[in-house]
Amino acid sequence: MKTILLLATTALAFSSLAAQAGDAGKGEKLYGTHCVACHQATGAGIPGAFPPLAGSDYLADKTAAITVPVKGLQGKVTVNGTEYNSAMPAFGHFPDEDIADIMTYVMGAWGNAGEDVTAEEVAAVR
Repeated sequence: MKTILLLATTALAFSSLAAQAGDAGKGEKLYGTHCVACHQATGAGIPGAFPPLAGSDYLADKTAAITVPVKGLQGKVTVNGTEYNSAMPAFGHFPDEDIADIMTYVMGAWGNAGEDVTAEEVAAVR
């Protein structure tokens, strides 16, 4: 019995240390508040001004994608073969968990691949 209890306690301890994926539901709400004006509810962006997130080849580099909301982006960027030259403000003041939630939502919405983002991954790009 002591062995079973020890194993269960150890398993619980390790599971709480595992990186938790962002919450796409919370991310969708945060996206609707902070991102939708430029990137639109459909993720299509605004042609000539703000790049799409829906089907975006830029999201293929997960670290680069996470870096944008953390540090912002200014200047030329090419997304899906189209060049954009505008600015995105940094949301570095957001907690890592909020950015992970938003990015988990974006990575899985509008036909994107659906890769989860963790708060630990966000912290790593700061």
